[in-house]
Amino acid sequence: MARVRLTERVIGRLEAPTPSGKKAFYWDTEQRGLGLVISGTTATKSWVVQSDAGGKTKRVAFADANLLPLADARQRARRMLLDLHDGIDPRAGRSRAATLRQTLEAYLEANRGLSERSRSGYRKFVQTYLQKWLDRPLREITREDVERRHAEIAAEVAERGKGGNGGATANAAMRGLRVLYNFAMERDATLPANPVVKLRRHWFQVPRRTRFVASADVPAFHRAVMGLENPVARDYLLLLLFTGLRRSEAASLTWSDVDLVARVVRIPASSTKSKRKLDLPITAPVMDIFRRREANGRERYVFAADARSGHIEEPRHPLDLVAASTGIRVSAHDLRRTYITAASETEGVSELQIKMLANHALPRDVTSGYIMASVESLREPAERVARRIAQLAEN
Repeated sequence: MARVRLTERVIGRLEAPTPSGKKAFYWDTEQRGLGLVISGTTATKSWVVQSDAGGKTKRVAFADANLLPLADARQRARRMLLDLHDGIDPRAGRSRAATLRQTLEAYLEANRGLSERSRSGYRKFVQTYLQKWLDRPLREITREDVERRHAEIAAEVAERGKGGNGGATANAAMRGLRVLYNFAMERDATLPANPVVKLRRHWFQVPRRTRFVASADVPAFHRAVMGLENPVARDYLLLLLFTGLRRSEAASLTWSDVDLVARVVRIPASSTKSKRKLDLPITAPVMDIFRRREANGRERYVFAADARSGHIEEPRHPLDLVAASTGIRVSAHDLRRTYITAASETEGVSELQIKMLANHALPRDVTSGYIMASVESLREPAERVARRIAQLAEN
């Protein structure tokens, strides 16, 4: 048995099978207890850990060194050695053979702070696009499986031709799998390396979306929205247009978030994508929206609807109606992009104020770290942007 500081170069130079035809052990001098076993009969190089805790020597092989990089092997060895020291068999996970379905449920249970949108996103992508793998043990999902399914998802979405981006969908499904697999690896040190690493240089290139309602189209779009028969959908789309709020932030607004006396919408950090609270001035057009909703009766949600959540969800149907009458097809997020575009074209509104109104991350410089903008300092910029959008709508 040799002791050596293992590096990727050293590992690559070691011959397998060994010239002697017998197993050879090389123990890492940097991570005590981590060893590399070179087979004497095959091309296999395996990672092992060895612990002498309690006067007994315990040795456990846990991964193929051709698949698991040295840095990952050292990290996993540390967890396994702690288990061995505590009398826990790190191979116990093999008998449980956690499936993708079980891992998904365990992940969602362990991360209860995830937004409902994120939780439903994980379920959608796993249960829709990785359905055939749901009851398959994670350790049986190979790199080749991942590469093949990634390409299949893109082709399937493109073939359906429903306006979705096959590459973006395939990327999202596999990124979700990567998160779940990493979660499982933290709990089972015997799992092979994450198979999604196969896509490191093979992700689909997805162009950044740039769609929004052009200034010349705002009048027609606004008229079509005002003509919607459903007043809840109408006011919801108008709020997106005049505030730039994200879809879920606006949909889940409760009346306790809205202060009509102080003319402020206070969205808690738990309801925003950025996890930063947002205090947004209520401009004149937005006040009109809230007054109409209030006259309809105050339920818990401003945009109450007959849905499981109790509020409006995906506004696809009203946007489809608008598209049918105007030819202007946009999403809820495109209306956020429309607001930010209008703000950037509004005289007297700075880039920093736009970031604050949109609840975007501020630039990481010394000055911005001291900025603590009050809602009142944003009221005039917000009114300027609202007036510009209203003027565009009237043209």
